[in-house]
Amino acid sequence: MAITAEDVKKLREKTGAGMMDCKKALQEANGNMEEAIASLRKHGIAVATKREGKTAQQGTIATYIHAGDQIGVLVELNCETDFVARTDDFKAFAREVCMQVAAQQPKWVAPEDVPADAVEREKQILREQALNEGKPEAIVERMVEGRVKKFYENYCLVNQAYIRDDSKTIGDLLNELLAKTGERVLVRRFVRYQVGEEL
Repeated sequence: MAITAEDVKKLREKTGAGMMDCKKALQEANGNMEEAIASLRKHGIAVATKREGKTAQQGTIATYIHAGDQIGVLVELNCETDFVARTDDFKAFAREVCMQVAAQQPKWVAPEDVPADAVEREKQILREQALNEGKPEAIVERMVEGRVKKFYENYCLVNQAYIRDDSKTIGDLLNELLAKTGERVLVRRFVRYQVGEEL
């Protein structure tokens, strides 16, 4: 059964688990949302499931201005309570996300935020690249899927390798924070400005 980005987004919102964990759980559950939630709980991933229904409307706006005042970043990070928003762990994560955005220039928070036409345009480019490389058509689609994954790793914040430890992604750091706080924590949005960039 095909798992859609919308399915992954719904499961992520319900559990607070990482995107790849949600996708894997949905695949294993053949698309069944309840079974996927149960699977995540069994593996201790859905730490926020017990708080399903709670909204993440507290949080912080974190800022970062790079040395030389050429790059500036704003990040909105949400959680359920102002208590968690005031913790050192939450503030530290917000700072790290700002640094990540400044250095790695993601375009979206997560793959489910990428517009469908942008994904399709990228797939078309990758498909043509593979064919131009002389790859057999039979394996082109598999190659495209693999390269789309790389596209997400380059441009989606939660899929990017963490700038201080590339064995982890920002999604991994987010899950670690979820485990510490026991609350839903979301990177809601970000904006990055650089002097002289094309508008």
